[in-house]
Amino acid sequence: MSEMQAAKHIHLIGICGTAMASLAGMLQLKGYRVTGSDMAAYPPMSDFLRELGIAVAEPFSQKNLEPAPDLVIVGNALSRGNAEVEYVLDRRLPFTSMAAITHDEFIAGHESLVVAGTHGKTTTTSMLAWIYEVASRRRAELVPSFLIGGIAENFGSSFQLRNGRIFIIEGDEYDTAFFDKGPKFMHYFPDALILTHVEFDHADIYRDLEAVQTAFKRLVNLVPGRGRIVAFDGTKNVTECVANAFCPVERYGFMAGSYWQLKDLVQREGHTTWSVLRGGEAWGSFTLPMAGEHNALNATAAAALAFGQGVELAAIEEALRTFASVKRRLEVKDVIDGVTIVDDFAHHPTAIRETLRALRASYAGARLWVVLEPRSNTLRRNVFERELVEALGLADEIILAGVFKQESIPEKERLHPEAILRGLQEAGHRAELHASANEIVDAIAPRLKKGDVVAILSNGGFDGIYEKLPSRLKEAMRVAP
Repeated sequence: MSEMQAAKHIHLIGICGTAMASLAGMLQLKGYRVTGSDMAAYPPMSDFLRELGIAVAEPFSQKNLEPAPDLVIVGNALSRGNAEVEYVLDRRLPFTSMAAITHDEFIAGHESLVVAGTHGKTTTTSMLAWIYEVASRRRAELVPSFLIGGIAENFGSSFQLRNGRIFIIEGDEYDTAFFDKGPKFMHYFPDALILTHVEFDHADIYRDLEAVQTAFKRLVNLVPGRGRIVAFDGTKNVTECVANAFCPVERYGFMAGSYWQLKDLVQREGHTTWSVLRGGEAWGSFTLPMAGEHNALNATAAAALAFGQGVELAAIEEALRTFASVKRRLEVKDVIDGVTIVDDFAHHPTAIRETLRALRASYAGARLWVVLEPRSNTLRRNVFERELVEALGLADEIILAGVFKQESIPEKERLHPEAILRGLQEAGHRAELHASANEIVDAIAPRLKKGDVVAILSNGGFDGIYEKLPSRLKEAMRVAP
């Protein structure tokens, strides 16, 4: 640790976002003095920062920047008008973005392995990092550093800094900052790339699917000729994005003729097994302690990239067999008197569909409840009403919450949950709408029975429902005769 690093104070505005909190921890490990601020600290990252001893001021205030830090990192959720952003600009304090400093401080000089795509990138990045961690037990030079948009259970962390040459990072297509509207992943300069899915998402910053594809095409264009791309074979959107790559492209999926082809997939009791053909020939057989066809695809992508970069098959098989998932991805929050409560980050109709399909496979015969808070910038808009009805229809009991901060969405763009409710009921599904988390708990807690599975879907805190529902069920157990 240099004297400059020891003395340098870096302040992160919007520190409780997953990536920002992780970056704060990484900067602290490098020896910087780190502070941060947010509108309101919220778990899991607020707990994570507390464990690291990083002070979080709330709410945003100019006072949080006094005395002035040496550098300010502005989160991508912040915009002009924020008190701290305005103070930084008025005082001409040095500032940068999370993506830019991640490249300059951590990726530069390393082999950059980037996982990108509309769906699956957090889980796939976690799998890839764990594969390299297991492989490093045999070959120390493979030990990875990584930055993931979620807490990888195998590590108990969303980041790791080690002395090896490998840096693995989740490549987010969301914009970088109010002063840099390009995708964050354009800062990461991949030596090798996984591209999982490409769909219309982030309706607040992309006008249509073509704009999303343009972003991914630009990422593909950054991979050098000596690099590799491992790309999903299941959609024409991905095919179009990799069509003009200057490096080898290896497709993975279920299609005959794909370089990495999944075969004989079986899901049983929360585990998935399958085999993979490589170039048409038998290559490996895998077991994953997770349900979901989408998770087998994620694992195959991670396995394919790692093997192509020199990781041994035996290490890949061991890593997938012992993979422990990611927080908020099909995470069992509690089991109370036979009722299983599951938390999932599902932020898009496709993600909702795959989550519910995975739960059907894991809990065959169970009555499946889905509780959805439309919170992501895409779900809060009316761009996927039909797809949302179809995805939610996979559950037996459907509970809709009010749209998060609906008033911040222009009227003509807003999702109206009443329309979703009407579509579900017209299709013959049992569906209800309740305005708040408290109302939802009041409505469903008395009706839950042993054997039920409740999937709570939100990309935010959902007003504490993850704690409120278990608490109500435990209270009912205590007072039951």
